[in-house]
Amino acid sequence: MTPATHSTLFPQVPGTPDAVLEGLDPEQREVATALHGPVCVLAGAGTGKTRAITHRIAYGVRAGILQPSSVLAVTFTNRAAGEMRGRLRQLGAQGVQARTFHSAALRQLQYFWPKAVGGSMPRLIDRKIQLVADAAAACNLRLDRGELRDVTGEIEWSKVTQTVPADYAYAAAKAGREAPRDPVEIAHVYAAYENLKRDRAVIDFEDVLLLTVAVLQDRHDIAEQVRAQYQHFVVDEYQDVSPLQQRLLELWLGDRESLCVVGDASQTIYSFTGATPDHLIDFRARHPRATVVKLIRDYRSTPQVVHLANGLLGQARGRAADHRLELVSQRAPGPEPVYAEYTDEPAEAEGAARRIRELVDAGVPASEIAVLFRTNSQSETYEQALADAGVPYQLRGAERFFDRPEVRKAGVALRGAARFGGNDSLLDDVVDLPSQVRAVLSGEGWTSTPPAGSGAVRERWESLAALVNLAHDFSAARPGATLGDFVAELDERAGAQHAPTVQGVTLASLHAAKGLEWDVVFLVGVAEGMVPITYARTDEQIEEERRLLYVGVTRARERLHLSWSLSRAPGGRPNRRPSRFLDGLRPGSAATAGRTGAAGGIERGTAVRAPAVPRRTQRTVARCRVCGRTLTDAGEMKLMRCEDCPSDMDEGVYERLREWRAVQAERSGQPDFCVFTDRTLMAIAEARPEDPAELSRIPGVRARKLQRYGADVLAICAGQEIGTEGGQD
Repeated sequence: MTPATHSTLFPQVPGTPDAVLEGLDPEQREVATALHGPVCVLAGAGTGKTRAITHRIAYGVRAGILQPSSVLAVTFTNRAAGEMRGRLRQLGAQGVQARTFHSAALRQLQYFWPKAVGGSMPRLIDRKIQLVADAAAACNLRLDRGELRDVTGEIEWSKVTQTVPADYAYAAAKAGREAPRDPVEIAHVYAAYENLKRDRAVIDFEDVLLLTVAVLQDRHDIAEQVRAQYQHFVVDEYQDVSPLQQRLLELWLGDRESLCVVGDASQTIYSFTGATPDHLIDFRARHPRATVVKLIRDYRSTPQVVHLANGLLGQARGRAADHRLELVSQRAPGPEPVYAEYTDEPAEAEGAARRIRELVDAGVPASEIAVLFRTNSQSETYEQALADAGVPYQLRGAERFFDRPEVRKAGVALRGAARFGGNDSLLDDVVDLPSQVRAVLSGEGWTSTPPAGSGAVRERWESLAALVNLAHDFSAARPGATLGDFVAELDERAGAQHAPTVQGVTLASLHAAKGLEWDVVFLVGVAEGMVPITYARTDEQIEEERRLLYVGVTRARERLHLSWSLSRAPGGRPNRRPSRFLDGLRPGSAATAGRTGAAGGIERGTAVRAPAVPRRTQRTVARCRVCGRTLTDAGEMKLMRCEDCPSDMDEGVYERLREWRAVQAERSGQPDFCVFTDRTLMAIAEARPEDPAELSRIPGVRARKLQRYGADVLAICAGQEIGTEGGQD
């Protein structure tokens, strides 16, 4: 969660400009009052950088120094831009433009296209991968899905670094990029891709920036018109700007220096997209008169978490490391980070899910817990483990709160009630705002107690419950507010994408977690080959992997769990070791800073150990029961055979199991896969177990499910009829 969504309270708009500055620490106040000339804010993780720059803008607006319409604040994600708009609104600084680089450029390009080029602007394509596939085919190349994704990434990198197709091979080699194909082939695909776009009259997202740059460079009259509109610029996450974005910023500025940039070189984790911290590091050299403010007071994390974060950067090397910030925690002490080692990845996932279940049972909100991993492919194992533990979760990157169908329907119902409430019998006996919202949403599926289980039904309820909680907070902050006022608040929040809190453990990659924070963070898979990732070979790549782990560590407010497994699959060779980045930091390990290769052996922590996870049986190497091949794919291991080996599944048993599962899922308010996945049902229908011991040996049938569903499943496999109340609650 972001700090903006951590609280759904509605603070009163500050009454005076000086009131905007209240509550800022000395460094944040210095940022907020430095309204003239170039300003560079070096802000460590959790130091309140968004607070500092939004109060800076609000103070300038409220003091009459900045005109709201003349300020353009740019950042890198719609979420961050929405959060900034929401905070500015709470500070009484409406009218300020807070956008992503692409959004701001697209608006300008659409407005000036008829004047600069003439005619209609080409259609903007959402996804370019199909066009890249067509370009590869035109070059007589066949690329699989992974190669298509990688080549698309190379094209995107080329465009944001302003590299033309003819120069790709040289530029990639100079940048140390490991091309997924022959660089000459990629250059040909890149050239064919550009030709196809012209032939089909379409542009991509990188073209939005390139074309805006071209218009501003070639048409001085248009450039002056833009500069007359925007006279003050704020750039968040400045360490992530690409050369192309920097060029656009320079064209927006012209010869002025009314610029404030904010960033942290130690959080540069997107170099694969063309991002570079050089613009942040060199800011003082380009702007000798710049005011530089360092924010190092960490308000997010406990001293124990901050100590680990500082330790990670203390071993770093390179240019970004030379500009690292030593954080100082402002919070009370908390628990030490927990380090845990497991035999294999499924055991690691089960261990994390079990601990999360304990935390939720102890009262920690699920929305304040996150599981962070290096690659998206790791997600499935943790989704299954959390579902088995009965813990609701949400995937980072899923549809936005206000785009959810149930939220849109709830908005329509609330809007109708606000307009015609006098004729709504639901509202006859309620007078206060929270009661009105509860009454309206009860018709949309909200109940005073949550449904059992997890899954889609629970997620819909959580969405509506978030609106109910928001109504309580809104009413407390604005006594006497009407249902119409609340609907207006929802509309403003939807426009700003300022979502209320939704329950559910967050599953996210380390890259996707940037800018977010939780009370409890589980960093999983922290092993050599994953963190750092196998293909990180150069010193620069290794250091970026270290920064990525630093970002993960600094997402935690209070509790931090780090874990790794000795092998990927059950029964595999235990040849993994903990990440080198933890050497000298975790208990029982020796510092080996600067080491570029993994050492053999296993080093075990001695201070804090995660609780052991009980295992049903001793794990052995999984082999296909048809051809005998060793299995490593999780789906094949569940079936105990290769995907393409012949199946002896009893189709009748399988269909009866599916029908039974649908009933169980509906009864518990969970999606089907939370009962048993399709693969598990197939494995059961193939094995046709005759007793609980045989059933328990099927992957996916854990002890809790065996106890709850075992009798029904065995009865179905035996061809027996089961009662309509099958399954124990």
